[in-house]
Amino acid sequence: MSRIQSTFQRLQAVGRRALIPFVTAGDPDPELTLPLMRALVEGGADIIELGVPFSDPMADGPTIQRASERALAAGTTLAKVLEIVRAFRAENAETPVVLMGYANPIEAMGLERFVAAASEAGVDGVLVVDYPPEECEAFAQAAKDAGLDPIFLLAPTSTEQRFADVARAGSGYIYYVSLKGVTGSGALDLDEVAARIPVIRARVGMPVGVGFGIRDAASARRIGEVADAVVIGSRIIEEIEKSPRDAAPANVAAFLREVRAALDQIQGTPR
Repeated sequence: MSRIQSTFQRLQAVGRRALIPFVTAGDPDPELTLPLMRALVEGGADIIELGVPFSDPMADGPTIQRASERALAAGTTLAKVLEIVRAFRAENAETPVVLMGYANPIEAMGLERFVAAASEAGVDGVLVVDYPPEECEAFAQAAKDAGLDPIFLLAPTSTEQRFADVARAGSGYIYYVSLKGVTGSGALDLDEVAARIPVIRARVGMPVGVGFGIRDAASARRIGEVADAVVIGSRIIEEIEKSPRDAAPANVAAFLREVRAALDQIQGTPR
């Protein structure tokens, strides 16, 4: 059982929701990423999604695009991201880390080399936005063989065939994109999310995390009523942007503690 799977099992046993915050590795510079990861854990993170900066992040809105631009300008590479994970893992053996990014940096490194390096560094899961499950079965299997959970996206427009493809290729959890748009955009349609989550959970047999559009403790709690996990990213990047550099970790932790407290007010299993 992977670290991600055991985390969900532990949380579900006590009726808690997973809190999955996202930060872009290397934003605003690589030296701050490890302190930010520590801050996420201090704030109540159960799993960390660590963005691999990319020059054309098509699924990401302006906030995370800016984060990628800053990280790339500071010299952040996929190899550097893996170094950061290795440093984090040396001091934290419990909190799962998921790399979230795009295919180009992975393919530039080489699929086999990436999978081996990610596993060695202590990565637990990989979410590659532009790897649809029906086109990357070899990669997904290689990841599983190396102890990595390949995580896939589902959206309001996903078909029954996509559900089946994700159930076959994926593991760990499903990332449900709660709206038709990019990260940080639009308003949540809670009724639509509430109707879709039980269907997805039944079809794929994995916990479902919901992201895109969650902005604060109140919206996180509303999603937590129906989902197994809440993913929050753009709002954390905004906190980093508006904070003095050295104050960013403490401010991020303080924000995340509010979200954690809201999720912990939920009783029982998701509806």
